[in-house]
Amino acid sequence: MRRSIMLVPLIALASACPISPACAQAPPRPEIATAAQSEHAVVLAWRRDFHQHPELSNREERTSAIVAEHLRALGLKPRTGIAHHGVVAVITGGKPGPRLALRADMDALPVVEQVDLPFKSTVTTTFAGQTTGVMHACGHDAHTAILLGVADALVAMRAELPGSVMLIFQPSEEGAPPGEEGGAALMLKEGLFRDFKPDAIFGLHVFSTLQAGQIGVRSGPEMAASDRFSITVKGRQTHGAAPWGGIDPIVTAAELIGSAQTIVSRRTNISKLPAVVTFGSIHGGIRYNIIPDQVQLTGTIRTFDPAVRTSILADLTNVAAHVSAANGATVETHIPEAPSNPVTYNDPALTARMLPSLRAAAGAGNVVEPPLQMGAEDFSYFAQQAPAMFFFVGSTAPGIDPATAPTNHSPLFKLDESSLDLGLRATLQVTLDYLHGGVHGVASAG
Repeated sequence: MRRSIMLVPLIALASACPISPACAQAPPRPEIATAAQSEHAVVLAWRRDFHQHPELSNREERTSAIVAEHLRALGLKPRTGIAHHGVVAVITGGKPGPRLALRADMDALPVVEQVDLPFKSTVTTTFAGQTTGVMHACGHDAHTAILLGVADALVAMRAELPGSVMLIFQPSEEGAPPGEEGGAALMLKEGLFRDFKPDAIFGLHVFSTLQAGQIGVRSGPEMAASDRFSITVKGRQTHGAAPWGGIDPIVTAAELIGSAQTIVSRRTNISKLPAVVTFGSIHGGIRYNIIPDQVQLTGTIRTFDPAVRTSILADLTNVAAHVSAANGATVETHIPEAPSNPVTYNDPALTARMLPSLRAAAGAGNVVEPPLQMGAEDFSYFAQQAPAMFFFVGSTAPGIDPATAPTNHSPLFKLDESSLDLGLRATLQVTLDYLHGGVHGVASAG
């Protein structure tokens, strides 16, 4: 999902840098330092427990049960079972104020862990008809642990808290299994914001291409829209010794994949915004000397521009149909296979307003602007409902070059656990500054 990137200092989001809130640093809040110290051990323990017991999308039964149990222990009344295993609770402050939502995702990936840790995952399951390991290779274990720690801290200061905070523990961010619904879209469909419409929403993601201690955020488009597609090339089975007796879907699929590479390289104007077409799986045949009946291809399309997305979807459909016909095969396409994740978009006014808060948490020199990310996030659905800011927390340990560190989704992905502390402090800083009216009198973006 991630790729190596070059980081640059975060540019000012307003022109008058010396006096702009975008260039300021919020005053430190002593209650945050106290909370971070108090929560350190338990957040670490939660993260390690979730890491050792990962669960795939729409299967987060154990994780959601632990989350709900702890929220009840805090005196909250969590709503459970939303979008299968989602957990939602509202902390109502003792003073009037705005409504804010905070989101963490809970699901893991079908990846066999290769990191040697005392709490390494040894979980196996069946995914897409195959036996596989399960690993928190994207850091959602950290996100869940951080938000639980934030819940502790906010409940402890509830009497002095202006406004209210919705805690969203989301299942299935990585995408529901084929044939199922899930994730942020399903939470909204089931009425997540029916009774509590937030004025703003924040989310974070630990990020391998940032050094531990750094925070990355950019205004406007930040992460790509994503579409999943599937293509089935149908031929006619024959003996491998007599290919003329059938229609070879393997050769056809290979030609189709090759031709599809020209969609971005030769047909799409990527001079302003990038785009990607990737084939992620090929399944066909079972024996070395039998040409099979069909080959199944799946992949992803990443875009930032709706018109470019529409064009790529049409181009891929066209390539699949004509290459298959030229080889005497037929094709069945699902392009896209399911509703896409929209572009993850950070509200410019809200992002400018909260930059001083991020600097207060990480230090002004540690807040950077990453380039556009081709990875996608279904946090984007929430960002369509309220002004949103989604930021990255560096997860690569000091002494390791983030440009060469194993990326999110790698079986070698390794979280530097100091990112838990920074994630907690940053979330608390933006939460409290927003609820208390922002920084330096900046008007609410909500």
